Amino acid sequence: MSDLLWDRAFALEQTAGDEELLQELLTLFKDSSDEDYAGLCSAIASGDTDGVIRAAHSLKGAAASLGIEGVRLLAMEMEAAAREGSVDCAKEKKEDMAGLLAAVKAL
Repeated sequence: MSDLLWDRAFALEQTAGDEELLQELLTLFKDSSDEDYAGLCSAIASGDTDGVIRAAHSLKGAAASLGIEGVRLLAMEMEAAAREGSVDCAKEKKEDMAGLLAAVKAL
């Protein structure tokens, strides 16, 4: 499984040092990532590369904005493979993503 690699200092910098705002943004990420992960799993199950691209891209962007590098890197890998026409990477690594998203929920 991949490491979360959360750059908390970067995330806090994005909120100009506002801890309360950071917690709100993390809550939003946790909620949106549930939907994105469900979309990813659905797309994998149906072999829908466009669906994998959409879900992975959404996860990648949201994670990047909060310095959650583990999620960003894994989502980027899934998205790139789907752009090449394969859902295999996403299928093989979806449990890794689930683990990373669970780690984010523990923050």
